[in-house]
Amino acid sequence: MARLYIEPTRITPEIVFSPEENIFVVRGNSSPEDVRTLYFPVIEWIEIFVGDVLDGEYKFTAINPLRFQFDLHYFNSSSAKFIFDILTELKKLKMNNIPVEIEWIYDPDDIDQKEAGEKMSELAEIAFSYIAVKQG
Repeated sequence: MARLYIEPTRITPEIVFSPEENIFVVRGNSSPEDVRTLYFPVIEWIEIFVGDVLDGEYKFTAINPLRFQFDLHYFNSSSAKFIFDILTELKKLKMNNIPVEIEWIYDPDDIDQKEAGEKMSELAEIAFSYIAVKQG
């Protein structure tokens, strides 16, 4: 499957999905005016990828789980819906006993960032690891 890369802007996140390298990152700010234009290709890519994993095209193990990082400094409510859609797809893998680790990176000085991750984890019914990283 082809690597997905979306270059960041001031209002859109960097998105890097590289199955061969086990790199899955959404990083930056997510407040695009047209959230669908940004996220529809991402959701389509994830759906195909999840299907490929379930078909055995990619192998993830307890030693080498699929690692997915969210490092969002800010995201608006429209973006939150698409983040939830990504998590819903990843949950399909967990439900099929494929090891998936979701890492939610937040600034320790911004407790709202962590709480947003906790809420997203609760809504998606998928566990996150929380990683405090000082930003800026």
